[in-house]
Amino acid sequence: MFPPFDIQPTLVGTKVCLRPLAEDDFDALYTVASDPDIWAMHPHRDRYKREVFEGFFAEAIASRGSFAILDQSTGVMIGSSRFANYDAEASEIEIGWTFFACSHWRGGFNREAKALMLRHIFPHVNIVVFQIGAHNLRSRKAVERLGARLVRNYVREYRGQKQGYVMYHLTLEGAQTGALALALENI
Repeated sequence: MFPPFDIQPTLVGTKVCLRPLAEDDFDALYTVASDPDIWAMHPHRDRYKREVFEGFFAEAIASRGSFAILDQSTGVMIGSSRFANYDAEASEIEIGWTFFACSHWRGGFNREAKALMLRHIFPHVNIVVFQIGAHNLRSRKAVERLGARLVRNYVREYRGQKQGYVMYHLTLEGAQTGALALALENI
């Protein structure tokens, strides 16, 4: 089901700008994604290969909820993220498929991108879902710092590969006690 609210707005912070991902963003985003280090902890470690990334990118465009993430100071593409899998009955939406250029790890870029996305989405849903490869400790720790709680472990099949995953739920109340508490005041 597609949500009755905008899941692909332009979101602007001091470090990043998230804007709707467009088909002509492929080359710039693939330049970022072609670094194997980005995918080292991901269940699908071959996403740096052009032919694999082409499928990922096509799915991102088809989702109508994907973002190009730009470095606000340079305008250069540094990554991507996505809203997807809206469930009106459960009042939830997923944030995922996020990756950043290694040059922009640990600089607050992901934190600000998540804060912008959460500020935008929490007026519309009660739960934000994160599905993460079970062995992706970097991403798991990041969502735990946001205030998300682990709700289940499971196996997922994607393009013929079975991988272990974990699911986290983040509520506004949880987020307001996590690492982004100040960014999420007054929602």
